[in-house]
Amino acid sequence: MKQGLSTKETFVVGLMLFALFFGGGNMIFPPSLGQAAGTSVWIAIAGFLITGVGLPLLGVIAIGLTGSDVQSLGSRIHPVFGIVFTIVLYLAIGPLFGIPRTGTVAYEIGVTPFLPEGMAKNGISLFIYTVIFFGVTYWLSLNPSKLVDRIGKLLTPALLAILALLAIKTIATPMGAAKAPQPAYQDSPFFKGFLEGYLTMDTLAALVFGIVVINAVRDKGITSSKSITKVCIQAGLIAAAGLALVYLSLAYMGATSVDSVGYQSNGGLILSKSANVLFGSLGNIVLTLAITFACLTTSVGLVSACGQYFSKILPKVSYSIIILALSIFSTVIANFGLTQLITFSVPLLTAIYPLAIVLILLSFVDQIFNRAPEVYAISLLFTGLISFADGLKAANIQLASIYNLFDTFVPLFSKGIGWIIPAIIGALIGYVIALVRRPNLKTKESH
Repeated sequence: MKQGLSTKETFVVGLMLFALFFGGGNMIFPPSLGQAAGTSVWIAIAGFLITGVGLPLLGVIAIGLTGSDVQSLGSRIHPVFGIVFTIVLYLAIGPLFGIPRTGTVAYEIGVTPFLPEGMAKNGISLFIYTVIFFGVTYWLSLNPSKLVDRIGKLLTPALLAILALLAIKTIATPMGAAKAPQPAYQDSPFFKGFLEGYLTMDTLAALVFGIVVINAVRDKGITSSKSITKVCIQAGLIAAAGLALVYLSLAYMGATSVDSVGYQSNGGLILSKSANVLFGSLGNIVLTLAITFACLTTSVGLVSACGQYFSKILPKVSYSIIILALSIFSTVIANFGLTQLITFSVPLLTAIYPLAIVLILLSFVDQIFNRAPEVYAISLLFTGLISFADGLKAANIQLASIYNLFDTFVPLFSKGIGWIIPAIIGALIGYVIALVRRPNLKTKESH
């Protein structure tokens, strides 16, 4: 029985985790931030790195510490909550949004620049592309034990080579000088960048991908929980370092792009136009390869993780049937288009994202309160009340009186992070209740 992985094996797992996190959406947000932040780009990207890299790293470590999946974390509140929350999370980041988005992003950024305008808007080309894309996803996901080799050794090096090419060219031949920050970044660029990091949704992904890493380590013969946790931490640090370097270079690209490409409405346009400036006629080809590899690796990771979870709660249905269903369903959903996907999914993600953050953070300090379920339950209850209101707001449901009430009495609600203070207050109230119910709570050994 192996006691641990070699340095090379750990590095390969870390590369796999990086590639799973780094989807097409992750390539879009930093350039957009960089262009809007301008001369304040480094302050803004520092905030972005906390939520776009730091929190996902904590998520992977939290799953590594439990040695199981997100359901184990949720069950610390109540087994029913653990199941319901996990299913909602997997559906949201899986077949309802995360998986279909990989196909639509790859198509809209990597393919449409090469198509005539009429064909680009024709649903047939999107349908053909997504059938092929999710067919490849299904094939790569069919054998989870080979996931590390296929992604960590094959796809990730190709992705990193392309990203390195973009970064080196951007630094060697800057497209221009950074401009003054746009209004959203003038007053508090760090705070704005912090909020932008939510868009990656990688904290949710961390709770999904953590079990992929654990299974990959177990497949290599490692059974010790201590060794598995160690590999999860090391792989998480490798992935986090890779994400941080890529985000920094893409943000710099965006900040220096205005002179050459002008202000653009989204990061995809900044990327495609910048690639043309940097590499001429080969620019879009380079970008297409990067986007395709990034989206495909994330798609494979999500399908595999969702397949493993749903095959566990539906033991009568085989893993291969489940991932086939996920691939077909994702193909159908992807053909509604990226805009419709975002419109449908963002309110749900807005509502559950803070719950995932609080769940992760509490898991690191739960020995202090002896893992008392009251602390988890009331903290997440208060968090959910605010995040649910945020979700309704994101869905453009008009409840002005409620929103005004929260604006008045809940700090930071107008900024979209009003859940922070209620989460802390809820944890303290839960701790007091737990002490009243079990006066010897502090003297018990954590278990």
